[in-house]
Amino acid sequence: MPAKLQLYYITDRTQTKSRSLEDCLAGAIAAGVDYVQIREKDLPARTLLTLTEATVAHAERQGQGTRVIVNDRLDVALAARAHGVHLGARSMPIGIMRRMAPPGFRVGASCHSLEEAVAAQAAGADYLLLGPIFATPSKLQYGPPLGITKLGEVTHQVTIPVFALGGITPDRVATCLASGAVGIAGIRIFQNCDSIQDLVRELHAQALEG
Repeated sequence: MPAKLQLYYITDRTQTKSRSLEDCLAGAIAAGVDYVQIREKDLPARTLLTLTEATVAHAERQGQGTRVIVNDRLDVALAARAHGVHLGARSMPIGIMRRMAPPGFRVGASCHSLEEAVAAQAAGADYLLLGPIFATPSKLQYGPPLGITKLGEVTHQVTIPVFALGGITPDRVATCLASGAVGIAGIRIFQNCDSIQDLVRELHAQALEG
């Protein structure tokens, strides 16, 4: 029996088309995604807090176990009773964040190489977003895509969960899982679909078929 596919939705309110970000978040939670990362870096702290509080409350009402993660802002995450923070290359060091965070609070990290992944695990990260695995416009600044072979190298060198990020489509899910990823992460795959409920069903079906 294959391991359950884990889904990690990253927000970007500039790419939600005709829907509001709140509608996208509600739909993702209702569909049963495992994580939603609120990645709205330019929002004022009070607005970000209000959004995060509402998302946490919605996730609790749904009762499906969706974890709400806040990009960078430990203060906002703690105030909103979110489940963790996610850190990038320019964020506070993982080790410092780990020491500041309470027990059970998740600290994730974005990585773009094997070396970064190993270092993030050693510093105390709970999970990794590795990418870009495939070509994607939003990750051009990170150079050529890492590819499936590199994904496999990373998942064999670290023991914490790794999510494949960048250019993920439903037909690529099984390949990512076969390379050791616990799941897939992305923005456009969740926000550009006609129905996130249908998308989630398709992603899980692809994982089972693989």
